[in-house]
Amino acid sequence: MSVKVFHSKAPFRLESGQVLPELHIAYHTYGTMQADGSNVVWVCHALTANSDVADWWSGLIGHDRVIDPARHFIVCANIIGSCYGSSGPHTVNPDTETPWYHSFPAITIRDMVQAHRLLREHLQIPRIDLLVGGSMGGYQVLEWALTEPEIISRLFLLCTGAAESAWGIAIHTAQRLSIEADSTWKDNTHSAGHNGLKAARAIGMVTYRNYQTFMRTQSDPDKEKTDGFRASSYISYQGDKLVKRFNAQSYWLLTKAMDSHNIARGRHEDISTSLSHIQQPVLLIGISSDILCPPEEQRLLATYLPHATYHEIDSSYGHDGFLIEFEKIGKILSHWNCDAYDLSDDRMERR
Repeated sequence: MSVKVFHSKAPFRLESGQVLPELHIAYHTYGTMQADGSNVVWVCHALTANSDVADWWSGLIGHDRVIDPARHFIVCANIIGSCYGSSGPHTVNPDTETPWYHSFPAITIRDMVQAHRLLREHLQIPRIDLLVGGSMGGYQVLEWALTEPEIISRLFLLCTGAAESAWGIAIHTAQRLSIEADSTWKDNTHSAGHNGLKAARAIGMVTYRNYQTFMRTQSDPDKEKTDGFRASSYISYQGDKLVKRFNAQSYWLLTKAMDSHNIARGRHEDISTSLSHIQQPVLLIGISSDILCPPEEQRLLATYLPHATYHEIDSSYGHDGFLIEFEKIGKILSHWNCDAYDLSDDRMERR
């Protein structure tokens, strides 16, 4: 399935008050929508993913999977600020006829949701049966649920929270400092900040996994080594891998957007009140070993969301577990859809 691009020529006002002269939204769809939209599943992706959700989440989405294009109409849109086809640093500013690069304006999670809403209207989707998001994708889901509650029937959230934590902001700041330490990061080229991005990814990889994962997979059996360690090679490899597919200016911009996430901002006195306004049934999944967005954040959601069901998966994969543990996740989602539970492998709290 090839990527499609929706081009809106209308000015797009950002939460900051700045205006994009036009908007591009890259997206994928799979399957056929029923007239009433009752089979629509919309997936909001995380930091460095793209709109081809059937590729990067193939364990959950595809033929004979729990989310199947034979039964569902599946939509995933590339977030604005990214570098996979939606408006961002690499797209052309029509006012200057050159790419935005570092001058692309600051965006928030709410700006991303506004772009999703434009695409929904363009695709003439009357309702979304299931809105799905893990990590940063979950931030978008929560915002959207509060913005268009009458449109969205159910929510599925993984490894996410109601606001960016001080821990998350500290990590993102360290990553941006790494990018900013690369003197090329503001250059008007597609390769700007490559070395800084590699360092930022290295910081990220340590938080996506954990001590147990690295000890199990990257320990060196050779006790005589003084250099060339497997863990070091792995981190360097992961940094090089991201540099080949992503952009430092987008990474800097999107981590700033993550820091802006707080569903109570401008709405209510506290997060618990904002959560109480989300009346849809919600399935929540946390990963026991997640140190980036730990289960305590999902438990907080479960405490204040009126109709939430929480599952905690035992996994050694840390935050990345929401992309890897697809068999466990698929089983939980399938049972939740059928309102039946068989959780012999997982701890579960139901509220």
